[in-house]
Amino acid sequence: MIKMVALDLDGTLLTSDKKISPRNEKILKQLHQQGIKVVLCTGRPINAIWKYIEQLGLTNEDDYTITFNGALVIQNVGHQKLFQQGIRKEDLSLLHEYCNEHHYPLDVLDFEQVWPLADLPDSYYEKMLNAGLTFTHRDFKDLPEGDYSKAVMSYDADVLDDAVANLTPAMNAKYHAVRSQPKILEFLDKDMDKHVGLSALLKHYNMTFDNLMSFGDAENDLGMLKAAKVGVVMDNGKPEIKAAGTDVTGNNDDDGVAQFLEKFAF
Repeated sequence: MIKMVALDLDGTLLTSDKKISPRNEKILKQLHQQGIKVVLCTGRPINAIWKYIEQLGLTNEDDYTITFNGALVIQNVGHQKLFQQGIRKEDLSLLHEYCNEHHYPLDVLDFEQVWPLADLPDSYYEKMLNAGLTFTHRDFKDLPEGDYSKAVMSYDADVLDDAVANLTPAMNAKYHAVRSQPKILEFLDKDMDKHVGLSALLKHYNMTFDNLMSFGDAENDLGMLKAAKVGVVMDNGKPEIKAAGTDVTGNNDDDGVAQFLEKFAF
């Protein structure tokens, strides 16, 4: 029995102009009121998506969000952390050296703010994220010690294509590199994925992946699409993403989420 619906944002729940359509809003609110857990799953921090949480009414004490692509599971209203798994600064050294060698930009995120690396080329991330976050420019050597959630390479799509093609075996062994958008390439801890955060949340609710329906469209959604009992891929997803799910629905600009949910027997 499906008891939780997990949704990626960009390219999935959100339209191309970054909005939740009235039709999608209506069905998700109905499910939430019926006791189905509605969980947003994103690479962003919670304060960057707060307007979507409020729009859907996900403000009960037991509502949570998967953030940083699984690295942090956080309570919506109280911001209590249910699960957190970061990556150490020293473990990002290999990535920094790679970017320096190839002249790629890099932004490093902790669990509170973004650190664009000033000793590398400028990235597109701050403009693309368009959120009320603190961006503090620092050289890599001057970054504070501690846990970071991920690193992001944000630049032209063809440059990121080359970056993926040039990844060394050592880097593939150390990081989980995923394309969340054409102009965003993310580097997570090797074992990190949205399904990791969802695993912690399902356990909190005394549920399993047999109780999960997930929606996604991109590489950073693969883990939760494969793990869920029902993995729904948007029509705008690439063929290899569609192959990983159990179902395909309409695209994100045509209420694809609502199309599927309105027909599903909960």
